[in-house]
Amino acid sequence: MYFFIMQNRNYSKELDKILADPSNRGKHLFLHSCCAPCSSYVLEYLRTFFRITVFYYNPNITVDAEYSKRVEEQKRLIGEFNQKKDDAFPIEIVEGDYDVQRFFDCVKGLEKCPEGGERCFACFALRLSETARQAKERKADYFTTTLTISPLKNAAKINEIGEQLSAKWGVAFLPSDFKKRDGYKRSIELSKEYGLYRQDYCGCIYSKLEREEQKRQVFEEKKTELQ
Repeated sequence: MYFFIMQNRNYSKELDKILADPSNRGKHLFLHSCCAPCSSYVLEYLRTFFRITVFYYNPNITVDAEYSKRVEEQKRLIGEFNQKKDDAFPIEIVEGDYDVQRFFDCVKGLEKCPEGGERCFACFALRLSETARQAKERKADYFTTTLTISPLKNAAKINEIGEQLSAKWGVAFLPSDFKKRDGYKRSIELSKEYGLYRQDYCGCIYSKLEREEQKRQVFEEKKTELQ
């Protein structure tokens, strides 16, 4: 069970301090990624500081075709970055087990929670727990996630989960709030630059249904206005 305490912390400044330490350059970062668009800015930002292994682990994506499309876009983006002739470190990728049932078991009883609530927190914990375990196994120096790039996700809770798992697995968690300082805006720019597929829902069937209902309501409102 995870307990969350809201704290007024500036995770961007905490990350700045780590990046300002020259002894951290070249250390191994095990980076959980939810999709190519969200990872775009994070990779651009961090690949000159760390040797990054992207960990694509998202059993919450409950449609096979959607999962395949997203993971292929992630691999394509990494290939694009690795072709750049600059002083950044090459990026590697590891694909985790795609076990949708594990997600359903994780959120059992939370199916009707609204997007951004307890169901999402359980999903964050599921994905970050496997990230921390793999980071420990691979002897990484840090682990973190691209999830804080989204303005729809609670960065404080994501960081709190990461810190709890850091204590459990003995791997340092890299604090972040990647949407700050126009990080989210930059991810949109990079998505356009590389022609990335940008989905309009998080990935699970529950977020998909909620998004479809929102679209339906907007359609009905517009139809009413035109009558």
